[in-house]
Amino acid sequence: MTSSTIVQKLWNYCNVLRDDGMSYGDYVERLTYLLFLKMADERTKAPYHQPSPVPDKYSWQSLLKKDGDELFDHYRHSLEKLGNEKGLLGLIFNKSQNKFQDPA
Repeated sequence: MTSSTIVQKLWNYCNVLRDDGMSYGDYVERLTYLLFLKMADERTKAPYHQPSPVPDKYSWQSLLKKDGDELFDHYRHSLEKLGNEKGLLGLIFNKSQNKFQDPA
C-alpha cells in the first residue's frame, strides 16, 4: 500500500465522519486514536514482533471482532479504559471520547 493510497483512505473516512456531523477537529482526533491502535497492532507482526502497549481487550483486533452497537459500546469503553492506563498510553488516550453518532 502506497502513502497516497493510505492518505486517500483516510480522506474517505473523513468524508464519512463529516457526514455523521463531526467537525474537522473531531474526526482528525477520532482517526488519530484509530490509527494508533492499528499501528500498535501492526508492530506486533513481522518484521517487528514487538509487544503491543495496548491491552488485548482494547486492541485493534478486539475492535475487528465486533460490529454495530456492540462495536460502538466496546470502542467507547476502550477509550475510557485506555485513558486510565498508566504511562504514555494513558497520556495519549487521556479524556478521549467517542463522538461517533452512528455505529455503522
